[in-house]
Amino acid sequence: MALEDKIDGAKDQVAGKAKEVEGKVTGDETREVEGKVQGLLGKAKDAFGDVKDAAEDVVEDTKEKFDK
Repeated sequence: MALEDKIDGAKDQVAGKAKEVEGKVTGDETREVEGKVQGLLGKAKDAFGDVKDAAEDVVEDTKEKFDK
């Protein structure tokens, strides 16, 4: 479900930002990079959710046209 992808994406973005900030504060470059990567993964999941939503809309519109 697209909503689940968007929620998972938001979780990853928040967790990633927290790791990134933690890494900056502690001087742990590895942790900072891990946070950035997790944040990017979250953005990708969010974008994937948008694509799924759009695809579901196209399928539904197509079904409606054939049902008439």
